[in-house]
Amino acid sequence: NFTYCPAMGLAKGNEHSEFAGWAFPFPGVFLMEEFISKDEESEIVELMDQDDWKPSQSGRKKQDYGPKVNFKKQRLKAGSFTGLPSFSEKIVAQMKACPVLDGFLPVEQCNLDYTPERGSAIDPHFDDWWLWGERLVSLNLLSKTVLSMSCDSEDSIQLFPTCSKEKGEVRTPGPFTGRSACKNSGGEGVGCVGSPRLVPSKEVSVAVLLPQRSLVVLYGDARYKWKHAIYRKHIERRRICVTFRELSAQFRAGGRHGELGNELLETALSFRGRPV
Repeated sequence: NFTYCPAMGLAKGNEHSEFAGWAFPFPGVFLMEEFISKDEESEIVELMDQDDWKPSQSGRKKQDYGPKVNFKKQRLKAGSFTGLPSFSEKIVAQMKACPVLDGFLPVEQCNLDYTPERGSAIDPHFDDWWLWGERLVSLNLLSKTVLSMSCDSEDSIQLFPTCSKEKGEVRTPGPFTGRSACKNSGGEGVGCVGSPRLVPSKEVSVAVLLPQRSLVVLYGDARYKWKHAIYRKHIERRRICVTFRELSAQFRAGGRHGELGNELLETALSFRGRPV
């Protein structure tokens, strides 16, 4: 019932929902369109398809490049991990141009293949935070889709009314005064009256539109407070998601398992890997 607006960092109520005309800040999402070119996309997918795709859950297929993990017992070892694939070296280098990815060093890559024929999807979930760090990075290939965000919290979300101007701009009030001014095409001031509105978090869903070849980063609240999902209805044709994950603090320098983390990171960034 809300759609994320990257330019403003807001979740805006959809036109035909009960939340039309309302919005709230939605921090923790970074989206860059056309992160790679069409030619680069074609080359990457061609290289992926040279390796086998293994069956995965919910009608997906996968290729994993990462250490062997037992999340239930919280155990980690290198296993047969030989690094990220060679074609990812350029992708990781391009990430350095994004301020939100400053210092991002991926230790794991997972390629997921979605098709409508297999009913591919993934249910709302959090990525593990015992092993994986603050930022989740995904490159969306071959087709557009929607990342659906939902929240199980018992908290409420404070919405504020939005005012549209003639060029489609949305004006958001500062401290909630219940009134903000906007102008119509005739240039006259129009009062947009509305008090803040509280709604249960569980009643809110936010659609993050992912264009083909876009890069999305989830961090902060979008990483730890909101679950993310891809629903079947949003897979129109073949789609490949390339997800990169960094290590949590305990596996980085100075952390409890920093030595193991450093070994895994050196392996990952050799870019000589094959799917495990």
